[in-house]
Amino acid sequence: MMQLPPHHLPAVPRWFVPGSPGPASLPEHVTTTGVGHWWADRALDPRAVAVSCAGHVLLRGDPGSVAPDLLAPFARSHVEAPARFLPVLGAAFDRLVPAERMVYVHREPVPPPRPPRGVTVRRLTASDAPALAALSPDSSWIHDSWGGPEGLAASGHAWAAVDRGGRVAAVACSYFTGQTYEDVAVLTAPERRRERLALACVTALCADVAARGRTAS
Repeated sequence: MMQLPPHHLPAVPRWFVPGSPGPASLPEHVTTTGVGHWWADRALDPRAVAVSCAGHVLLRGDPGSVAPDLLAPFARSHVEAPARFLPVLGAAFDRLVPAERMVYVHREPVPPPRPPRGVTVRRLTASDAPALAALSPDSSWIHDSWGGPEGLAASGHAWAAVDRGGRVAAVACSYFTGQTYEDVAVLTAPERRRERLALACVTALCADVAARGRTAS
């Protein structure tokens, strides 16, 4: 598929349902933040479109208009598409791994756990970008949907457990933000697990999401 320039994007409501929880909020996130890409089988009057961000892809439209080789940019991605796309996806890639994702929607507030001595749970700011960048390479996915550590730190959508040395021990963020739901992601540094730091970060983030008039998922 061809990547569309920012000035020629398809109308989101036509292809995707706004206000949906989980990865379904990806189109709204890409439109709002500018992080990610829109794709189509052709620039004018597209018959199939896709939106991608941080290794996730939502595919919609007519699969008959998509040749298998046009899906090459989505190799090694998590692709969410209607079942009618399975034949063309199977022809495009050597291996497909089916997966089901259960989406939980936040309903009840939870009392925040008390962080251990020397750890503060707080919203990240732009000055915290170096601390996010210092996380292990395996943890870099946490800021991919914001374009990198600088984008996530400055987004106002991340809460972290930070130790006295300024190191991030755990971080929770709104990975994809929509007008109704914010899809939450969280990670903890391996050496700081079993301290309930992830729960503390998620609890603070969920309260923040609610204050924005949205629901965490």
